[in-house]
Amino acid sequence: MKIRKAVFPVAGLGTRVLPATKAMPKEMLTIVDKPLIQYVYDEAREAGIEHFIFVTGRNKNVIEDHFDRMFELDATLAARGKKAEQEILAQNQPEAGAVSFTRQQAPLGLGHAVWCARDIVGNEPFAVVLPDELVLNSPGCLKQMIETAATLGEKSNLIAVEAVPDHLTHQYGICGVGKRTGKMFEVDGMVEKPAKGTAPSNLSITGRYILQPEIFKILETQERGAGGEIQLTDAMIGLAKSQKFYGVEFEGERHDCGSKPGFLRANIAYALKRPELREGLIAEMKKYLGQ
Repeated sequence: MKIRKAVFPVAGLGTRVLPATKAMPKEMLTIVDKPLIQYVYDEAREAGIEHFIFVTGRNKNVIEDHFDRMFELDATLAARGKKAEQEILAQNQPEAGAVSFTRQQAPLGLGHAVWCARDIVGNEPFAVVLPDELVLNSPGCLKQMIETAATLGEKSNLIAVEAVPDHLTHQYGICGVGKRTGKMFEVDGMVEKPAKGTAPSNLSITGRYILQPEIFKILETQERGAGGEIQLTDAMIGLAKSQKFYGVEFEGERHDCGSKPGFLRANIAYALKRPELREGLIAEMKKYLGQ
């Protein structure tokens, strides 16, 4: 499978981190010095993605601006001799025509957001990347998945999974585990937020997917599920009746940046990985903790 396109659902309201997201898109909140959306874009680019598809909503225009050139800023940096800053912006700049934007007019769920990208994706397998979930690792989570997908047959689907505590499985989409080969296994059923004590495993479906285009036909008529929304997991359950699904336990540290504790934890984790910030951050933390 050649995975050329990635869909980024960015139309969510970010209610878990209000009031920060009242006027600022959640995806533009910064982890250290880069917005969330930049991290997942970089992850996808590292994985070889060629076309980046953003499903946006109201008040999300700043995301489009982020991936555009700002001539005034470029001219100011050039006039002031700030070459390092210019190089950073140039590295983050997508190639012309490599980025597309489409709208999800109503908050009808992740499945609906993915369906909104159907015409841009076309008839080829594609990745789905949730911007509020970061995975701290090199290589990135999506690159690991695409390398795994290359070993699978045509019309195969792949989801990234992570072990969660047994008493929290009711908060996640959970998959059953079939035949296993190393960190990859055949998915033996999926259930969205199972009742306590009924989960088939403790492996939760995380924010990275590689899906076949037939998912769009299912999403077109998918009924609303948990939370009154069109759930992607429900559509995947339908697709699993005719196509293989595999799970892969990725390497890396996952951060749920859509929650306040997760957002703060991600800032610390990513800062500690930066050599120029690590020592100063540790010193400030010790000072704050009175050590």
